[in-house]
Amino acid sequence: MSTSAALSAAALSSTALTGAPAGADQPGDLGPGTPVAPQRPDAELRAILREIDEHRVEATVRRLAAFGTRHTLSSQTDPVRGIGAARDWIFAEMLKSAGRSGGRMKVELQSYLQPPSPPRIPVATTITNVVATLRGSTTPERIYVVSGHYDSRCSDPLDATKDAPGADDDASGVAVAMELARVLATRRPAATIVFAAVAGEEQGLFGARHLATLYKAAGANVQAMFTNDIVGSSRADDGTRDPHTIRLFAEGVPTSETPAQAEIRRAVGGENDSPSRQLARFARSVAENDATGMSVRVIYRRDRYLRGGDHIPFLEQGYPAARFTEPNEDYARQHQDVRMENGKQFGDLPEFCDFPFIARVARVNAATLWSLATAPGTAEDVRIRTNQLTNDTDLVWRRGMDPDLAGYEVVWRETTEADWTHSIGVGDTTEAKVDLSKDNVFFGVRAVGKNGRRGPVAFPTPLS
Repeated sequence: MSTSAALSAAALSSTALTGAPAGADQPGDLGPGTPVAPQRPDAELRAILREIDEHRVEATVRRLAAFGTRHTLSSQTDPVRGIGAARDWIFAEMLKSAGRSGGRMKVELQSYLQPPSPPRIPVATTITNVVATLRGSTTPERIYVVSGHYDSRCSDPLDATKDAPGADDDASGVAVAMELARVLATRRPAATIVFAAVAGEEQGLFGARHLATLYKAAGANVQAMFTNDIVGSSRADDGTRDPHTIRLFAEGVPTSETPAQAEIRRAVGGENDSPSRQLARFARSVAENDATGMSVRVIYRRDRYLRGGDHIPFLEQGYPAARFTEPNEDYARQHQDVRMENGKQFGDLPEFCDFPFIARVARVNAATLWSLATAPGTAEDVRIRTNQLTNDTDLVWRRGMDPDLAGYEVVWRETTEADWTHSIGVGDTTEAKVDLSKDNVFFGVRAVGKNGRRGPVAFPTPLS
C-alpha cells in the first residue's frame, strides 16, 4: 500500500507526531500506519507516582474503620462514631491537601436531603459528599472525577448501629481518592481533577447520583469518571493472591443510549466501542507499566455480575465512567457482621487489607488521571462520510480548543482485535482519508498534545 494512497492531500505530514511518515507500511503490518504503543510515563509522572505513600494509605483506611460504623443512617452528630464523624474527618484532611495547592483546590461538603426511598432509606436522610476540586490551569472546563464511597454496612443493610468497619468496602477507595488529592494538590494539570468521597452507596448509589446530576444540570464537561470500590485486597477467598492486577469494569452498550443511537450502533457494529471502553483502553495504555507495577485487566461488563457501583449514575447521565475493583473478592469481608464463626473471622477489618496493593492501585489511578488531565481532551464530533460508496474511508472531526493541541491521529484495528493496533498521524487538520475499508476495520481519532501525550480515542458515527 502506497503512502500517497493512505491519506488525502488535505492531511498534514505526521512525522513530528509519530516518528514515521503518515501511512508508511511497517514490516508485517496489515495496512497503513505504525503499531500503537503504550504511553510511557515521563519524569514528571514518575515523580508523582513515587510520592504515593502506602503508609498514609494504611493510616487512612485504619482511621476510617475506627469510626465503628459509617452507615448512611448512623449518627451525623456523634464526634467519634458514625458517618458524621467520618465525614468531618475526611473534610478536614481534604482541607489540609487544599492548603498545599496555592488556592487551586477547593473543598466542599455537598449535602442534600434524600426523601424516604424504601427499602434502604426508610426516613428522610441527609446525604453528604466531600468533594475536592483541583482547577485546571488551561482548560478548567474539562473535568475528570475519581471517587470512593465512605459509607459502610454490616449484614443487615438497615442496621445503623452495629460495627461496620468497611475497611476494604470502601475505605480503600476513599484512601485512593484522598491520597491522590494530597499528591496532586501541588501540581498544575491542564484540566480539572475532582477527588470525591461520596455517601449513600450501600443504600442505593445516592451520593454519586447527586454528584452526577449536579454536573449534568450545570452542563459540565465531565470526560471521565472512575470509582474505586473494593480495591483493598489482593487475596481471594481461597487464599490465592494476585497482588499486581486490578480489574477495570467498562460497559459496552452505553447505559444512556437512545433508540436512535442504538440503531446506529447496530448498523455500524459499535458494541465494543463505547466511550467507557475507550476510557478503559486509555487507562491500560498509560497505567500498565513498571512505574505502577500493575496490570490492568479490563472486564467487558458495566460491573460485576448483576451488581453495581458509583460509576453507574455517571453512565446514566451520559458521562464515560468505569470501576476499579480488586482481582478477586473475599465475600467474608463484605457486608458481614464482625464475628468469629467456626474458627473463621468474618467482617471487613483493616487487618485483611493489603496496603502496598492499595498504593499500587492509587498509582494506576494517578497515571490515568494525570495522563488525561495533561493531554488534549477526547476528539470531538468524529464522523465517517457515507455520502458515497468507496473502499477507502473519509474521517472528519471538529478541532478542539486545547491550547496545547498539536494535531490528531487516526487509529484503527481489525474487528476481531480488542484494542487499537495502528495509528496514523495526520497533523493539525480536521479530516483524513485512509486507504482501508470501513467495512473491514474499526476506526477512531485521538488528539495529540505538544507534549506528545495522546487523549482517549473517539469512535466515529456516520455522516451522510
